[in-house]
Amino acid sequence: MSLVQKRKLAWLLVLAVIGVTGWILLPEETSGGTIKVGTTDAATSLDPAGAYDAGSLALFSNVFQTLLTVEPGGAEPVPDAARSCAFAGAGLRTYRCELRDGLTFPSGREMTAQDVKFSFDRVKRIKSDVGPSSLLDTLHSVRASGQTVTFALSSPDATFPFKVATGAGSIVDSTKYPATSLRSGEQVDGTGPYTLASYAEGKRAVLSPNGDYRGAAKQMRQPVELRYYEDAISLNNAWNDRRIDVAARQLPPKILAELGPSDPGQRVFEANSAETRNLYLNTREGKPLHDPRVRQAMAWLIDRERLAAVVHEGTVVPLYSLIPTGITGHTTSFFDHYPELDASKARRLLTKAGVSLPVHFTYAYSEGRGAAAEEAKELKRQLEESGLFEVNLVGYDWGEFQKRWAEGRLDAYAVGWVADFPDPDTFGGPLVGTGGTMNTGYSSKAVDRLITTSQRFADRGKAGADLEALQEVIAEDVPVIPLWQAKEYVVTSDDVGGGQYLSDGTGAFRLWRLTWI
Repeated sequence: MSLVQKRKLAWLLVLAVIGVTGWILLPEETSGGTIKVGTTDAATSLDPAGAYDAGSLALFSNVFQTLLTVEPGGAEPVPDAARSCAFAGAGLRTYRCELRDGLTFPSGREMTAQDVKFSFDRVKRIKSDVGPSSLLDTLHSVRASGQTVTFALSSPDATFPFKVATGAGSIVDSTKYPATSLRSGEQVDGTGPYTLASYAEGKRAVLSPNGDYRGAAKQMRQPVELRYYEDAISLNNAWNDRRIDVAARQLPPKILAELGPSDPGQRVFEANSAETRNLYLNTREGKPLHDPRVRQAMAWLIDRERLAAVVHEGTVVPLYSLIPTGITGHTTSFFDHYPELDASKARRLLTKAGVSLPVHFTYAYSEGRGAAAEEAKELKRQLEESGLFEVNLVGYDWGEFQKRWAEGRLDAYAVGWVADFPDPDTFGGPLVGTGGTMNTGYSSKAVDRLITTSQRFADRGKAGADLEALQEVIAEDVPVIPLWQAKEYVVTSDDVGGGQYLSDGTGAFRLWRLTWI
């Protein structure tokens, strides 16, 4: 090697060392700084007692802790704020958790078992129309002693550990939140992997890693900014302009259908999901869809295959049961009862019901949510094509839409349901139980009994008979018509890792799994 070559090599080595040193000294610049995540699911509340929508739950899972949590793809909850949890005795009516030591709120105050009791009690006491209190329907009382929290259940409930791991189990600082009303303002006092640095309603939530966090999330946490977009097109524009590093929930169906793993400059993750979308029907007396025969007639006219293929570009799959594919107890009850499109059978049912034809009703949908408007137009076309129904379409912004269904003011409305946990019980009480979240006015003693009896089995496979019977009753009474089951899509830039763990259709948004590569 010549002297010149040796000098060149020496300089290259020096430059390499400088480059490495610079990377060590300036990780913020080379790592990309804050990871920007775009979504159309905006939070509607910062108080876990006052929201049960996907956007709010996604935020809660990052700024609050629950006693237990579910890992991506996990079948059972694992400890988070708790050191351990277990049923006491054999009756599945007493559940006990030991709190982890050293958990502190943003104020520096240490979390106690009293904070846990306070958090569960206020969800049930406030019982917000759009809150998660229905998840705690089997919770009778909570007792706190030292670092021990004991839950007394009104009936055996093997699914209670899953419910503890949902947004309903978010633990708040009892000195910062009112006991009987929702907290106003833009402050959050939790012990999650992140703290809320700043918040602009409907626009963004800026999250900073919580250095005092102690729990199940072991990964290094990057600063994250959640950016909320009004609709799928706006989200797609932000992605195309590279104003965000991650796009999730939900790009337009046409864009999702064209995504490919070999696309340059991005990583595409597609996975099965337990997220479903159902058409909910107001069964109250005096409403146009009160008579079950009218609702059965609608079930004979809806073409799920076309809905999935034409409106959603094959990014969803038709669903014929209350419980989706991949969850214990899944059946095809609606296909068994209504195996093909049949306008003549629908007409006979309406004739027996003695209603005037066409049946007039209003179908409401949330504007800016995926392909909700296009879906509404297609359902209107399918129902009116028979000449048996006349459908008036009305779109509302998400807040107003949620308020109107909570007040029982809508005739029919389609809502996506993100599973709270990977168990069939999340598709029972909240959707079709008396006083459930979807508020259709439907009440069935048989359904309520089957929901309760299905909760008795610690071995969830043994609940199959009750779950099958439950779905048979729903297919006959038709307070809800299943439409489709979603797939989960996450798109990241090629320098962001962890996108495959971000979301699995259970409501959690695992922002702490995102990292710069």
